[in-house]
This record gives sequence, C-alpha cells and structure tokens, in this order.
Amino acid sequence: MRFSHRRTSVHCLAALAFGAAALTGCGGADDGRKSAAEPTAPATPSASPTPSASAAPSAPAGEEAPTTVPSAGSAPDGTPVPTEAAPWAGTKQFVQIEDAWTDDGRTHLSVRPARKEAMTQPHEAWVVVPGEGPYTTVPMAEDARVLLSVPLGDDSKASSYSQAEFVSRLKAQSSEVLPLVGYDLSFDGEGRVTRVRSLYTS
Repeated sequence: MRFSHRRTSVHCLAALAFGAAALTGCGGADDGRKSAAEPTAPATPSASPTPSASAAPSAPAGEEAPTTVPSAGSAPDGTPVPTEAAPWAGTKQFVQIEDAWTDDGRTHLSVRPARKEAMTQPHEAWVVVPGEGPYTTVPMAEDARVLLSVPLGDDSKASSYSQAEFVSRLKAQSSEVLPLVGYDLSFDGEGRVTRVRSLYTS
C-alpha cells in the first residue's frame, strides 16, 4: 500500500513539473510571436532645414542690372538735347548780340536771351526788352543766312547780307544802339546758328 501511494505521488509530481514546463514554453513562444508580429517603429526622419533668404542664389559678384543710357546730345526720339557746349541746340531764340567776329574762317556771336514786345504808337515796330546774365559765345554755320533790317540793314524790310558784312555793320554800331537791336536766331542740332534775322527798329 505504501509503495502504491508513493508511486502515485511521484506520478503527480512529474505531471505537475511537466505541466509547469509546458506552460513556460507556451508563454515564451507566445511572447516570440508577439515580438515578431509587432512592426518596428520607423526612425523619425530629421526635419529638413527651412530655406531662408540667405540660401537663395545671388547674382555673381560684380554684376549689376543693365541700364540704358541715352546717347549724349540727343533724346531717345532723336530730338537734339541742349548741352553746356550747345545750350540752344535745335531751338529758336530771340537774343541780343553784343559782339561778332571771325576766327579761323568761322563767325562767332556773343549773345544773351531777351524778349520782344510789339509797339504800335507812333508807328509799328518792335521794342527789345534786354535780358539779364552773362553773354554766351555761339558759332555760326558756314552757310548760315543773315537777314538785316534798319538799323543794321539799309531798309525796313529784312534783306540778305553776307556774314562778313554782318560783322562789319554790327561793329559800326554805337554802344547806345546795340542794346536796342534784337535778333531771331535758329540753331541746328550741334548748336550752330543757321539763321540770323534782325528786327526792324526805327
């Protein structure tokens, strides 16, 4: 009886030990399956740096935006532009002439802008209103026309004279008469006088 009871106890202990081992093995396998089934969390990518204004490409050193500069002496549409050397290029001016002379075959005039006013009494004529400021020297074109009336010319009606006659007649006038005479001048695109016409002054 004791032997049978001991044998039964051994069998029970062995069964318990086997069951514990089985449970432990099942638990490990289950844990392995869970580990295999769970996906590995992806690594968080590092955020790319936000581009800044300093990262923008810049123009090569030394380069500047192209600019358009009009050619000297003319406007974009080709109209003559007065310069210091040719202050009245391409214009018409009413002036006083202080002096005239010939140098190296070319006639030069010393002129200053003025104004003219019509006079009707006691007869029709022009009155010269002198300007202010310095006189400016301007050259005459070789083929410039000269039209003179009294007192520089011989008649009240303007007539044609040579440049040499004009210089001679101007220099013959007294210092009292010269300020009373006015002239219409026409200039070409280079600032040369192409036409001189004196006003009739009684």
